[in-house]
Amino acid sequence: MSFIPVMAAVAGAPGAQPGALVQFLPLIILFVIFYFLLIRPQQQKQKEHEKMLSKLEKNDQVITAGGIHATVVSVADKTASVRIADNVKVEIEKSSILTVVKQRS
Repeated sequence: MSFIPVMAAVAGAPGAQPGALVQFLPLIILFVIFYFLLIRPQQQKQKEHEKMLSKLEKNDQVITAGGIHATVVSVADKTASVRIADNVKVEIEKSSILTVVKQRS
């Protein structure tokens, strides 16, 4: 007795194909994991940064993306004038302000 015809019959028999949802399930699970680990935290961080920039006021001490510690002199819609030294004022994009160190009274 030979096993070759039996194996050929089993291999040639059409098997039940998994449904489309079952085939895409690993991809869907992977997307959900990426959403909760990467996308959602980044969106929350961006919202917090925008909120911080909207509350920016004169005399706030800030740190810019370039690492410059400065004091806010004036705030416009998209820019802010900051003092980085005595008699040295620079106008920068508000989006380049990373953090507000502390607010002066």
